[in-house]
Amino acid sequence: MASPNLSEIVTTTLRNRSKTLSDNVSNHNALLRRLRENGNQTSVTGRDIVRELEYADNGTVQFYSGYETLDVSPSDVLSAAVFDYKQLAGNVSISGLEQIKNSGTEAIINLLEARINVLEKSMMNSLSTSLYSDGTGTSGKEVGGLQLLVADAGTGTVGGINSSTFTFFQNVQTTATSSAFSVANVQTDMNTIYLQLVRGADSPDLVMAGTNAYTAFLGSLQAIQRITSDDMARSGFTSLQYLNSDVVFDSACNTNRMYFLNTDYLRLEVAASRDFVPGEAKMSVNQDSLITPMFWSGNLTCSNRALQGVIHT
Repeated sequence: MASPNLSEIVTTTLRNRSKTLSDNVSNHNALLRRLRENGNQTSVTGRDIVRELEYADNGTVQFYSGYETLDVSPSDVLSAAVFDYKQLAGNVSISGLEQIKNSGTEAIINLLEARINVLEKSMMNSLSTSLYSDGTGTSGKEVGGLQLLVADAGTGTVGGINSSTFTFFQNVQTTATSSAFSVANVQTDMNTIYLQLVRGADSPDLVMAGTNAYTAFLGSLQAIQRITSDDMARSGFTSLQYLNSDVVFDSACNTNRMYFLNTDYLRLEVAASRDFVPGEAKMSVNQDSLITPMFWSGNLTCSNRALQGVIHT
């Protein structure tokens, strides 16, 4: 080989970039950024990803007088949703001929930097797009995104819980007026679904919108002063403000969807040993090339679907 220490160079370079890659992925997507800011991007271990659910009130709570007997019966108020790990990988490779043509440590690192940049963008785009999926892509191998957790029908099986049977785990959904997002009706539709998602101090804090949904909302504000979110704008996101929520445009979001999210109950669970971690650099068994993989594993989870909503067409 042109460089006997090439495998160490590749692995070290990837390892040094893995934290940067993780940060860039979060900052590349408004939903991930909000989850991380709220401390809801967490590291997990174990066979499955388990989220505890509060699905009922404690039935022993009562007003009483004097020596009246109090209810001390046990209350079954907790359950759990179980999510599978999803896996994402990409590779950086360099051939023997490329090693010869790019001889010298600095030349090789420059070549690797360029290819790692492409790997970063590719993995960011794949994960960001998957966050809006229903989890059935590539034969069910991708992340279960918002089309699963905040489904158009409001039902479905999420985390092993069939919400048609256990209705407490259904999300709120509604069809846009006249089955289309329009300047005339979008704010009425937003008001209707927003109020269904308010529970005391709990309310949506993030609205993710596709092209048609965001365009309609933007148009509805043209006649008044436009209110923007400075925080999201500084991060490069096209955003507006609606009540207590940032309304953010995301090209990865379905063009006719507007998701109302309470991010306190959403979490990106990342496997502790697979948060964009490089694998061992190895020579191909049938080619003159060195290949180094990069791995990510985890899933997007929800512990309260009843406080998540979607407007769709």
